[in-house]
Amino acid sequence: MRDLLTGLLRFFASLQLTVVLLVFSIMLVFVATLDQVNLGIWAVQEKYFRSFFVYWPVPGSTLSFPVFPGGYLVGGFLFANLIVAQFYRFTFTWRKIGLVLAHSGLVLLLVGELLAGLWQEDFQLRLDQGETKNFSESSRLYELAIIDTTDPKWDDVVAIPEAMLAAKTAVQHPKLPFRIAIKDYYPNATLEMRRENTEGAPSPATAGFGPRLVATPLPPTYREDERNMPAAFAELIGPDGTLGTYLVTPMLVMPQTFSVGARNFSLIMRPARAYKPFSLTLLELRHDVYPGSEIPKNFSSRVRLQSADGKDNREVLIYMNNPLRAGGYTFYQYQMNEQSRFSVLQVVRNPSWLLPYISCTIISIGLLFQFGISLAAFIAQRRTPANAPAA
Repeated sequence: MRDLLTGLLRFFASLQLTVVLLVFSIMLVFVATLDQVNLGIWAVQEKYFRSFFVYWPVPGSTLSFPVFPGGYLVGGFLFANLIVAQFYRFTFTWRKIGLVLAHSGLVLLLVGELLAGLWQEDFQLRLDQGETKNFSESSRLYELAIIDTTDPKWDDVVAIPEAMLAAKTAVQHPKLPFRIAIKDYYPNATLEMRRENTEGAPSPATAGFGPRLVATPLPPTYREDERNMPAAFAELIGPDGTLGTYLVTPMLVMPQTFSVGARNFSLIMRPARAYKPFSLTLLELRHDVYPGSEIPKNFSSRVRLQSADGKDNREVLIYMNNPLRAGGYTFYQYQMNEQSRFSVLQVVRNPSWLLPYISCTIISIGLLFQFGISLAAFIAQRRTPANAPAA
């Protein structure tokens, strides 16, 4: 047992492992850069860097096989290599404090990237001039919202994430008097009107807009200028049996309404929302260009931030390289349409956003300290005569 433990320590502390992992990292970055033309930035990150293995799909089938270690696996082994080498190979002395700091900064950098991949959220907030919102929406993820509209003064919303729709998970929420069963799910689809007096399979939908429409599945797209439009067939099952099967998709911008007893509901698939403890109101937007040209000079949005408790009520100017930070979120100026008078803010939440700055600072201090020690030793050696008599 002791020999096995010693062998594992030597393996994880070996310089050969470090070299192999660095080569894997270079290859991973190179292949991902080439594949970015086909998949786009977001899909490349998910496929190559935020995964344990890179999978190769078998053409003409749904099978896929791991063919290369992913970013999580390579980064995990690098993390273990740095930690074990620090305690197994290095003898701590004051002359090696710089190396210890540099390695600690690298470890913190790897941890920061892992936490960013797990915790970071990216949403968008579109505001028309004068409009107020307290939520942002995802540009890639969707949710199925069941809205209880019985009370005219208040909407009670139950949102089901798209991942549960894709897994075809049945949902029974205590706020709902019915169960939701997903009969089918398409990650990307197109929608068209069903033609009358034509042969073909009947629609799985039996209520709402679905019986008049045809949802055709499409291959998922990864282009930056395109978006997947999912579609699902959701059956609502009450205590006395089925309430109907509805076709839900973000391509249907109007909610589908129905009643269960004395309660009224609406059903809609929409971009996933992230609610904030404050609201933003777009007061003014500006799009400045350089004189005599159409080259953008400045995009800016003047907004009013107001917290739910009323303690925070202030105006903020958001423009390029000057975001708004509030409640753990960062609001960047992303897009703007001056003719239509609306502005789009990129909303990012990353609880570990300070770790890269801290790690780079630690690495810089460690390298400077180590360089200073080496420089001092070199100067001292130059000042000592080569043929000085020994004391």
